[in-house]
Amino acid sequence: MRAGGWRRVINITSVHGLVGSAGKSAYVAALENTRTGVTVNTICQGFVHTPLVQKQIDAIAERDSIGDDAARVKLLGEKQSSEQFVTTKQIGELAVFLCSDAASEMRGAELKIDGAWSAQ
Repeated sequence: MRAGGWRRVINITSVHGLVGSAGKSAYVAALENTRTGVTVNTICQGFVHTPLVQKQIDAIAERDSIGDDAARVKLLGEKQSSEQFVTTKQIGELAVFLCSDAASEMRGAELKIDGAWSAQ
């Protein structure tokens, strides 16, 4: 990567990547490349509507005898106060930004796209 003179490393993790000793590997890689064209950053997303998350919604709906929409709001409302899923398109557009010249000096950043989950 260094020989190419310009590369981007984008780690994609959940917002849980901010808990405990989060971001350590991203910081090490970022520090090792500060004088190169290689940048290393992390996107920390909240809930994305995946089959695994849908199983959680289904379980809440069954457990609480409520509809799918109410179960979705209940799941999201516990952590992601926007009560909206992060979309893969939003994550992709953030990754595209990190690959742009505008982000050439973003190094070791943890960018949250989590519907205010981590603001609580």
